[in-house]
Amino acid sequence: MFRAYVAVSAVLVGCYPVVADRGWLGTAWQTLIGFGAAAMAVLSVRRYRPAGGAAWLCFAAGILLNTAGIPVAALIESIQGPLYPTLADALWLALYPCLVAGMLVVHRRQNPDGNRSATLDSVTITAGLSLLSWVYVIQPTVHDEALTLLGHVVVAGYPIGDVVVLAMTTRLLLAGGWRVPALRIIIGALALFLVGDILWVVWSQMELELAGLALSAMNMIFLTAFVAVGAAAAHPSMRELGTVAAGRTGGAHVRPVMLVALTIAALTGPAVLAVQAISGEVTDAFAIAGSSTVLFLLVVTRLAGLVRHIDAQSRQLRELARTDTLTGLSNRRDWTAHLPLATEQARRRGEPLSIAMIDLDHFKRFNDEFGHPAGDRLLKSAASAWLAQVRSIDKLARYGGEEFILLFAGAGMADAAALVDRLRPVTPLGQTFSAGVAEWDGGETSDELIARADRALYAAKRGGRNRTEVAGSTVTVGP
Repeated sequence: MFRAYVAVSAVLVGCYPVVADRGWLGTAWQTLIGFGAAAMAVLSVRRYRPAGGAAWLCFAAGILLNTAGIPVAALIESIQGPLYPTLADALWLALYPCLVAGMLVVHRRQNPDGNRSATLDSVTITAGLSLLSWVYVIQPTVHDEALTLLGHVVVAGYPIGDVVVLAMTTRLLLAGGWRVPALRIIIGALALFLVGDILWVVWSQMELELAGLALSAMNMIFLTAFVAVGAAAAHPSMRELGTVAAGRTGGAHVRPVMLVALTIAALTGPAVLAVQAISGEVTDAFAIAGSSTVLFLLVVTRLAGLVRHIDAQSRQLRELARTDTLTGLSNRRDWTAHLPLATEQARRRGEPLSIAMIDLDHFKRFNDEFGHPAGDRLLKSAASAWLAQVRSIDKLARYGGEEFILLFAGAGMADAAALVDRLRPVTPLGQTFSAGVAEWDGGETSDELIARADRALYAAKRGGRNRTEVAGSTVTVGP
C-alpha cells in the first residue's frame, strides 16, 4: 500500500503544473491530492490500529482542513473577488493546531516520563525564532492600515504557527523520534510546510507577484507535504509512534549539532540588534531585550540541568568503582582502601580488629559441571546469604574470583572465627568454604594482615577444606 500510494501521488503532483492554470480543474487536482492524503491516514489507522492512532487522526484532520481551504478560497474569489482574510484562512490556519496536537500525542506516548531537557532546548530555539518572526514578519504588518484587526491576527497566525510547529519538531528530534521511519517522513512533511510558508513571506516582503510557474512550484511544495503525511501513515512503521522511544538518554546530553543550534538561538538577539544598529535605527529594542533575557535564562537553566546530570553520573561512577558488579558487594579496591581506616580507628579506640579470607571449596569443579552462569548465581546467592548474617559494623567484600574477605570491627580472633562459622549453614546449594582468620596485632601494615589471613586460608585448604584456620604470628610481605 505504501509504495502504490507514493507512486500514484508522485504522478499526480508531477502532473499538477499541466492543469494548474485550468481554473477549477487545478483546484480539484489539489483538493484530490490533499483529501487523498487525509483518507490514507485514516485508512492506515483502521488497518494497522496503532497505539498512537490519535496522533495520525490529528494529522489527517489538519490536512483535511487545510486542503478544504483551497476550494473555499477559489469559490470566494470567484464570487466576491480578492479578499483578506476569509474563511479559507481559518481553514489553512487550522493545520497548525492539528499538527501540534498530533506531535504532542506522539511525544507523550514515546516519552511517558517526560523529557525536561529536550523541552528546554526546543523552547530556547523557539525563543530565538520568535524574535525573528516578530521583527521581520509580524511587526512590519502592525502599522499596515490596509489590514483590519482580524487581518493582523491572521497575518501573525502563520509565522506563530510555524514557530510552534518547529518547536514541537525539534522536541521530537531531541527525544529520539528520528529513529522511526514514519516519523522521519512526517518531519520531512513539516519541513516542507515551513519552507513553503517562508517562501510566501519572502515573496510578500519583496512585494513580488506570484503567478504562473512560480505559483505552481509553490503549490507543489504544499502538495508534496500532503503526500508525505499520507505516505508516513501508509508506512508499516507508523505503529511505532505509539511505543516508548528506545535508547532514550533523557535528553541530558548536548550533541554538537544541538550545541550549534542553541548557540545560534542565543545569538539571535545580539545579531538583530547589530543589523538594526548598522541600518541606523533600532526599532525593536524592547523585543530584543526581552528575547535576550529569556534566552539567557533558558541557557542558564539548561546548564544547571547539565551540571546536575554530571554530578549524578559522577556519583554513579564512584559507586561503580567501589562495587563488585556481580555480587553488589564492595570490591577489592574499596575494601583495601577501607582497611587502613579501620585499623587506625581500632588503634584510637584500643579495640581488637580481625579479618577473614573466605574461599568457596571446589568452585572450579562446580563451574565445569554446571556452567559459568550457575557459578555466577552461586556467587551472588552466597554473597547475599552471608551479608544477611554479618553485623552492620562488619564489612564483606568480594576479593576476586570465588574469594571473599570480611572485616570484623571490635572482634578478636576467637569471636571472628565464631562469626565465620555462622556463615556455613546459610551457604547455598550445600556448598562449603575454607576460611583463614587473622587478628591485627596493632602494628602490622594492611598488607601484612591480609597476608597472614591468606596464609591461614591455604592452611585450611591443605587441612581438608570446609574449615577455619587462625593465623599465627606476623609475616613479612614483599621483597
